[in-house]
Amino acid sequence: MAADGLQVWKPPKTEGFGVDGAGAVDRNKTDMKPTSAFHMAGLVQSSNITKPGVIQGDLLMLELTDVTRRFGTNIAVDSVSLSIPEGQMVGIIGRSGAGKSTLLRMINRLTGVSGGVISHYGRPVSTLTGRELRSWQRDCAMIFQQFNLVPRLDVVSNVLHGTLNMRSTFATMFNLFPREDILRAIAILERLGVAENAPKRAEALSGGQQQRVAIARALMQSPKLILADEPIASLDPLNAQIVMDALKDINEQEGITVVTNLHTLDTARGYCERIIGMAAGKVVFDGKPDELTTEAVRAIYGAGADGEEISESMTSTSLHVRGRPADIKAKVTASGVALESI
Repeated sequence: MAADGLQVWKPPKTEGFGVDGAGAVDRNKTDMKPTSAFHMAGLVQSSNITKPGVIQGDLLMLELTDVTRRFGTNIAVDSVSLSIPEGQMVGIIGRSGAGKSTLLRMINRLTGVSGGVISHYGRPVSTLTGRELRSWQRDCAMIFQQFNLVPRLDVVSNVLHGTLNMRSTFATMFNLFPREDILRAIAILERLGVAENAPKRAEALSGGQQQRVAIARALMQSPKLILADEPIASLDPLNAQIVMDALKDINEQEGITVVTNLHTLDTARGYCERIIGMAAGKVVFDGKPDELTTEAVRAIYGAGADGEEISESMTSTSLHVRGRPADIKAKVTASGVALESI
């Protein structure tokens, strides 16, 4: 079924895939070897990539001014003020209940702001409604700890759902997507090392695979900003490393700003150029990884029930070596385990 250049995505019966004129998908018929799969897929244009740390004109990409969120008498986020330039990889750390997730949800506007202002290049987004709010949520992609995929849908359909707020109700109801979007979704999955799973139901994938599909869905939105809420909290160390490598690679190669909540100090130190520490809803640290001293860790995490200092080893995920997704794929394949299975 097709209408206005749209076609129904149907999982292929063959193992390989790409898209031919009849809507069948055959990977061997699709060129998947561009300099960057993102460029081939139309995710970004070379002229639009901004080097990390570059500020557009005199305005910072994202500014929070005295942002507060109250739930009844409880203050989850307390007068937080932050400025984030374009292209940074920012890690937010802190104990459970420190306000990290609420802060990201307010930026994306999944949660309303009780007070203060959130601005994107000087434009307030904390008061947007209707179409303007949907546009902001498209520009500000969210990745969740529990993946938030549709379990019974195939992987490509889940990725294509990243374009739903750009499509008509008719196209959404009948699962109609332009051919170029299907190709683009496959290219992004290829980039993240999970393309072989495109025809499978999302529920059949491992946790690490599902999180990479969630990242692919976010990239389908062509976001200016990616917010990742505890993206590795449910993963084992190897899958956690693969996911963090993917986010770092997206940040460095595509210039997309990434702000991620993390429980682990070693992961924050290894992947983020800037670390923000939160405690009791307030920002108590904001600096470079090498500035995260024992005193700063104490301010963020406090002490244990017996008064002893919190040991960094208690938050370790054993991610000692960071590599690119291609490097990880080579290492895992050499060990006899397929990347697609983890």
